[in-house]
Amino acid sequence: MTNVLPARFTTPEMRTGLYYSAMFLPAGVSTLLLPIWLDAQGIPPEEIGVISATPIMIMILLNLFVGRIADRAKDWRSVIVAGSLVSAVVSLGFIFIDEFWGVLLFNTLVVIPIMAIEPVIDAAAIRMTRRRGSDFAKVRIWGTFGYIAITALAGLLFGWIGIAVFVPMMIATCLMRGAAALPLPFFRAPEGPVDVHAAAPVLSPEMATTMRQVLKPWFLLTLGGTALLQASHMLLISFGALLWVQAGVPEAALGILWIVAPICEIVTMLFFAHFAKRFSARHLLLAACLGGVLRWVGMAMGTDIWLLAGLQALHMLTFGLAYMGIINFIANWTSEDIAAQAQSFYVVLRQIASVIALIVFGPLVARYGLDSFYAAAVLAGLGAAMVFASLAIKEIKR
Repeated sequence: MTNVLPARFTTPEMRTGLYYSAMFLPAGVSTLLLPIWLDAQGIPPEEIGVISATPIMIMILLNLFVGRIADRAKDWRSVIVAGSLVSAVVSLGFIFIDEFWGVLLFNTLVVIPIMAIEPVIDAAAIRMTRRRGSDFAKVRIWGTFGYIAITALAGLLFGWIGIAVFVPMMIATCLMRGAAALPLPFFRAPEGPVDVHAAAPVLSPEMATTMRQVLKPWFLLTLGGTALLQASHMLLISFGALLWVQAGVPEAALGILWIVAPICEIVTMLFFAHFAKRFSARHLLLAACLGGVLRWVGMAMGTDIWLLAGLQALHMLTFGLAYMGIINFIANWTSEDIAAQAQSFYVVLRQIASVIALIVFGPLVARYGLDSFYAAAVLAGLGAAMVFASLAIKEIKR
């Protein structure tokens, strides 16, 4: 037994899961506490929107370049490790900042390396698990576990200590993420047994092997529609906690409300394989977009804690189902030669949509408050229309 346990906990899947669990720790802290910390520094909503949008705007220019480097590297691992370590070191700068330009600089430098490697780790992990015959969702789910744990802890510490807890928690979680990158496996040459049936998939004649082949209307509509859905989340991510506090939601309840979402996300990941056998990725994405319309309209209509908890549960659709759906859609229709580039291309579309959304959401929040969620609902509705159009152009169960 003593020989079995170490081997079990050092598999490529477990080491990748460990990294995912640490990868989202800073995001959990930032999503919950950054808007409140910025407000405490006297930074207005319009400038909070700029701080959130700037890293995304920069990554629009860099993401495909990073994806190309990752695809051409000996292994995707090197890019992931480098980005994680850079972000960890730069996070120490939060000790010295308390005004707009300083926050803009260091937040951007912390976020950019992680945004750059996000599509790389997703592409690498799903290709590795398919080759080894394991389940990507069971690896990715560890990221949600980590997010839940840190969100709960951040909420408790915020209620106990106050917003002063933000900076030390942000730095500590960035350092933990950098350390977790070091044991990552080599993704292109998986260690241990390989499922021979999964290792040699049959390529569809319509599968894209170059980035030019990705630019098909039905393919682009799916990517664009999902990007709009994810952009609609930027209102909640950047301003949600602040809007809830201003509307009278108790500070102690913030952590609980944020935890509801990833817990429900876990349900989606546990059962996604069953959904994927019955429905195509695009049908699942359509359901996710429609769930987004319902979620954001509900958030514009009230701040009762039980209502918000129920709406947060729809995260299982708007993020969990959408995330797994688009990852699998891209992997189904692109070859490994362009894996990171194809995933990065989707992320670029998502980032463009997110930047535009953030630029619009800042002034909307300043003027309309909670009613700004109606704008997020419109984005999700447009996303649903685009995915539906893709299905109308090309109906294939994959």
